[in-house]
This record gives sequence, structure tokens and C-alpha cells, in this order.
Amino acid sequence: MFENLKLVDKWDKTFPKSEKVNHCKITFHNRYGIELVADMYTPKNYNGKLPALAISGPFGAVKEQCLGLYAQTMAEKGFLTIAFDPSFTGESGGNPRDMASPDINTEDFQAGVDYLVNQSNVDPEKIGIIGICGWGGLALNAAAIDTRIKATVTVTMYDMSRVNANGYFDAENNEEARYEKKKILNNQRTKDYQNNYYEKAGGCLELPIMIDVPFYVKDYSEYYKKRGYHERSVNSNSGWNKIGCMSFMDQPILSYSNEIRSAVLMIHGEKAHSLYFSQDAYNNMVTNSKYKDNKKLLIIPNAVHTDLYDNLNFIPFDEIENFFKTYLK
Repeated sequence: MFENLKLVDKWDKTFPKSEKVNHCKITFHNRYGIELVADMYTPKNYNGKLPALAISGPFGAVKEQCLGLYAQTMAEKGFLTIAFDPSFTGESGGNPRDMASPDINTEDFQAGVDYLVNQSNVDPEKIGIIGICGWGGLALNAAAIDTRIKATVTVTMYDMSRVNANGYFDAENNEEARYEKKKILNNQRTKDYQNNYYEKAGGCLELPIMIDVPFYVKDYSEYYKKRGYHERSVNSNSGWNKIGCMSFMDQPILSYSNEIRSAVLMIHGEKAHSLYFSQDAYNNMVTNSKYKDNKKLLIIPNAVHTDLYDNLNFIPFDEIENFFKTYLK
């Protein structure tokens, strides 16, 4: 039995509604029986079967934030799109809340594909996905296993396994650092079990930030706490559970990325703190690969990490459109 989800029936996005597309909410389920909620955007006055895209991310965001902007914009360009909340977050089902999983979250993308290929107005041979931030890595992971996905775009990508195991910029990439982190997390598990409650890690910092922190911390807060704030967003509020991302530490994603045969476009900002994730993932994807010709890394000059969330002066929507129209045919 699926959960009895209560869906919001008003427009509560962080971006204006387009008059060029139709919008509705839909639900679908993954193979773990979790029901997912998505916004579906469809071009007005289309003919025939449409190419379709499943979109999610950033990690800790909801469909009412920038992933919905991507979905709506791509629908304006002729695609049927679904922007979905991952398992355990937003309006989607799954308990306990605010947990993450390299397996289940990769499955969420595949479940989106299950839904799309079974729609009468979708061409099942023209399915693509877009993953933003941490969901960029999960999108690549899905592309590596799901042969129905014909084209993948990652935007300002994070490798969540790498950052959880190694810390930012690989500063904790050693056994001792990982062991100390595991001790803390496992002690937290004991405490959570005793209290029958999962402690939250805390979301982005409240504004104005009065302490000395790296630029990317301020960058996230400016988005999640201000211009992109949403009441259901993990990052906008109390954050993930402290143990919510623990399983990423020893369950690497992207192990078989150099076997992805379908097309991939990776987009990242030149000045993003996270650029190394895309650069390394791209290099690993094309090294010793027989499928290099349809892979591309596009670096956007002067863009920081969150510029590619919602700054229309930086997001290369025309490039994304051309990429999908080239490979979804």
C-alpha cells in the first residue's frame, strides 16, 4: 500500500508560472514502493509523441525550487518534463524523513523513467534526465545502469559519495579521518535509537552570516535562505538527519561511468567551488571508454555554483535544448 500523500494544490514555486506550458501534479512509485510526487510540465498545442525529461536536484532541494525552473523552461522548448521530489523529501513519500541513499535515490530517477515511458503522449525512445548538484552524480549513476536513458545532463555536479567519504576538496581523504567520522556517526545512531528521534544536521546558515565561512557556504545560504527559500526544502530549513547521508561513505557511485554509452553533457561554473567534481567525473567517464564521442564538459565562464541554479544569465538553456534535440531523435 502506498502512503496517503497530501498534495499542495496552489502554485508555490520560487519562480513565476509560464503561460506557455500546462502544469499538473502527478505521482509514481519506485521499486521500493515509495510514492514520488512530481510537477509535470507539458508544451501547449503540441502534436504527436513528445521527448521527455525527468529532472531532480539539487541535493536537499524540492521541485518548487530550481529544478522546477529547469523543467518548466525545457517544456517551453518542446519537452514533456517531470520535476520530482526524491524519496523521503518534499511531498514525496518515504519514512523516516530527510534520509538519502545512493541506491534509492538512483532508483528514483529510474522510477521517473518508468513513468515516462508508459505515457501515451511520450516517445519511449526519447527519454533524457537532468540532475543538478548532488543529483548530477546520481543522474550519471542512473545513466550507467538504465539503457532507456538516451541522454543525460548534469549541472554543477556533486559526487556525494566522494564528498561524504573524503570531505570537501578531499581534505579528509585518509583512513584516520574517515574512522573518526564513522565513530561520530555511529554514536549518533545509538543516540537516535535511544531517543526514537533523528537529530537534524541543520540547514544552511541564517542570514546575515556574521561568522567567517567559505564563500560557497554564503552562496548556498543566499539561495536556500533567501531568493530560493521554500518551506519544504531540507536545505532551507533544519537540514538532513545527521546520519542521513551516511551510506554514501562506503557505497561509491560512478563506478561504471566509463561504460555509459548514451550521450552526456556536464555543465559547471568556472568559479564554482565544486568544479573539481565535474572535471574528475568527466575524465573518469571518458578514460578507457569506447563511448567518448557523445560526451562533453561545458564550463560556464565566471559562474559560481548557485549561478546555475537560477541565474538565467548563466544557465545555457539553448545549449541544453540543442543537446537533447541532437540525441533524443
